[in-house]
Amino acid sequence: MSASNGQVAGAVRTDAARVSGAVKVYGSGDTAVRALDGVDVGFPAGRFTAIMGPSGSGKSTLMHCAAGLDTLTSGAAFIGDTELGALDDRRLTLLRRDRIGFVFQAFNLVPTLTVAENITLPMDLAGTRGDREWTEALIDVVGLRDRLHHRPAELSGGQQQRVAVARAFAGQPDVVFADEPTGNLDSRAGEEVLGLLGRAVRGMGRTVVMVTHDPVAAAHADEVVFLADGRLMDRMESPTADRVLDRLKAFDTKSAARSGTSATMPAARSTEGTRP
Repeated sequence: MSASNGQVAGAVRTDAARVSGAVKVYGSGDTAVRALDGVDVGFPAGRFTAIMGPSGSGKSTLMHCAAGLDTLTSGAAFIGDTELGALDDRRLTLLRRDRIGFVFQAFNLVPTLTVAENITLPMDLAGTRGDREWTEALIDVVGLRDRLHHRPAELSGGQQQRVAVARAFAGQPDVVFADEPTGNLDSRAGEEVLGLLGRAVRGMGRTVVMVTHDPVAAAHADEVVFLADGRLMDRMESPTADRVLDRLKAFDTKSAARSGTSATMPAARSTEGTRP
């Protein structure tokens, strides 16, 4: 791993989050769906990892289980060295509040609160003051200092998602999980948000795990993890949009061959996307 990612070459990799033997089954009997089928994968600290795969591959299920938003049928999920399945509901809630940040496709801002109040909401709920210097730096990174007293309805979609990004990082969590964070944004606003996530990792030493269907978005990551049929299929370092799209097409072609149907993959917005 490169020193530019905050890790010394040859050092032992530390995973901010991981799953081991992860199995997730929805339903039972003939209607059971095996969304995850024995997945072993770690998400390194200080890195930006994207999770990708065809529709129904299990990528969102993997993120939800790794983040403690859903439980595994069998196997284990860890944040650092803490096994999520060993925690009761109260301790799991506290862990998600204190050690995990979330950015969703829907911005999930509180409409009655200002930008500043939305950013500090997790810390306010926890009854902590947080690190004022860190919060001020975040506000500058997301470029919202002139919007601090505005409410969400007074912001564009891109600005609202920037608030959500700042809120996710405000408490300096171990890892931020982002679920299709650019899904509701136009390409320009999406690029801004992806750039923010990249800068939080490379400039501020944070960890991001992002689910996306977009090869251009994935090209902002340090590494892409590929799922298909609930299984880990591949990992790609230093991705580009073209390479990611080609890999997805290969997975989709194999899936279509097994099912006896033709397959098509949506084209990327651009083939020029790279990490900022």
